[in-house]
Amino acid sequence: MQNAGIEALGLNWRYTAFETRPYDLAAAIEGARAMRFIGLNLTVPHKLLAVDLMDELDESARVWGAVNTVRFEGRGADGDWLPLGQWKGGEILKVRTRGFNTDADAITHTLRDDLQCELSGASVLLLGAGGAGRVAALKLAAEGVGRLWLVNRTASKAERIGAEIRTDFPNVAVEIGYPNQDVDLILNATSLGLKPDDPSPLDEGKYPINRAAAVYDMIYRPARTRLLQSAQSGDCRMANGTGMLLHQGAKALEIWSGKPAPLGAMRVALESHLHEH
Repeated sequence: MQNAGIEALGLNWRYTAFETRPYDLAAAIEGARAMRFIGLNLTVPHKLLAVDLMDELDESARVWGAVNTVRFEGRGADGDWLPLGQWKGGEILKVRTRGFNTDADAITHTLRDDLQCELSGASVLLLGAGGAGRVAALKLAAEGVGRLWLVNRTASKAERIGAEIRTDFPNVAVEIGYPNQDVDLILNATSLGLKPDDPSPLDEGKYPINRAAAVYDMIYRPARTRLLQSAQSGDCRMANGTGMLLHQGAKALEIWSGKPAPLGAMRVALESHLHEH
């Protein structure tokens, strides 16, 4: 997806994956800085760890409390900072890191695009209170959902997020546990579904899936998790995480390049790759 976007923009870059252990993250970022990388994407479990490793945080990372995109910026003799992907020449005297979060906007973008889900005033059951769950909960609250139920294996994590929302978004009614009413949306922000033998993140003994109008699973591979298979049987509108992956990646490319992302080329490459697997 990113290499298709890079090629469409005519950039002499290459996007490559590196497996990095959490305790090596700081060293990996410093190595990328030393080698003058344009930027980085970070995935689980690095998004929360990276917040304290950045020299600067964009407002998106400060608000949502997680970093999934890093941009390296250079300072020349004139003292101005410029993204390395937009460097115009001259000696780079110093390089710094700036952290961004492109996940939050991607969540709401894809919910509207893929599920025609209007979030203002909506009732939402959110599964998961880890890094992705926290970002999703805060973004949904910021979008003005009416009622939000938080379900997590460790209830104390959900309670902390609930307390944060009650403080920052007092107009949102937030509760811990399963609803006792129909909801507009169930959103899975857990990792349950990545493995073929994973159980569904939704306990249908406590909440039948057909009480939801729509179901969104952030997981994109496999394309049909157990949760989405159940949603299909329950005749719910449903979508997987492909759209979220596309939009967060497109925004990252814009942050690095300073150019609008070629969304069409990136979508074709992403869907082609996913269908191969």
